[in-house]
Amino acid sequence: MSFDPKAAARFIDEAHARLARYENLPEAIAPRTVAEAYASQEALAELWTPRLGPVAGLKIATTTKVMQELMGIDHPCGGMIYASRIHASPAKIAKTSLMNLVVECELAVRIARDLPAKGTPYTRSDVAAATKSVMAAFELIEDRNAVYKETRALSLIADNAWNGGIVIGAEAPVPSGDWNGLVGKLAINGALAKEGRSDDPQGALAWIANLAADRGRPLRAGMVVITGSLIPTLPIAVGDAFRFEIAGVGAVEMTAV
Repeated sequence: MSFDPKAAARFIDEAHARLARYENLPEAIAPRTVAEAYASQEALAELWTPRLGPVAGLKIATTTKVMQELMGIDHPCGGMIYASRIHASPAKIAKTSLMNLVVECELAVRIARDLPAKGTPYTRSDVAAATKSVMAAFELIEDRNAVYKETRALSLIADNAWNGGIVIGAEAPVPSGDWNGLVGKLAINGALAKEGRSDDPQGALAWIANLAADRGRPLRAGMVVITGSLIPTLPIAVGDAFRFEIAGVGAVEMTAV
């Protein structure tokens, strides 16, 4: 049977509108391959762009082996970030704007020039040279109370990899050399809560640049990309104030209201 990405997109769009708990796409309309999953995400973008604005960035999910094993895949997953969902720090985020808001702490980059398809894949050094600036960021994840162990990777991709937006801090110069191992610290309500390090953000950025180019929707100058969380996913309660700082990059702040 032929696959209809628009049917999958309509199902996801309607589920978000109803604030329905996450479920994997029904077998009759579910993508069967990674390519079909991204086709569904792109069909969803046709529905969401008139409401949320143009795609202004990309996210990378399941970058760690632990999360990949949980989802039964051996590769990251990409998602789209819409213009109206990019918030400047310090931001106040309404918890009611999402069904179930959880947060990740990320290194974000702003792209300096277009990265169209070319004869060979983009490398870590290619994307580093095409980066204009870096910043600390929060990803707002809308998992709709999903049961992670039951979530299928192809349905996750079709559902825009659960991105509900980002909060970005002030832009800083691109670090020289390898960006691996940058130290990030998260304070919650003024007290140090978590600490972590970046894990191959240049590799993640090259991966998403190649995916986007291969899909015919390449990264463009000015877009923002979040490269994977330095700290495990955390819930946030109304009134909580989060401050995440990456050494040598800067900080980002948000409060749930």
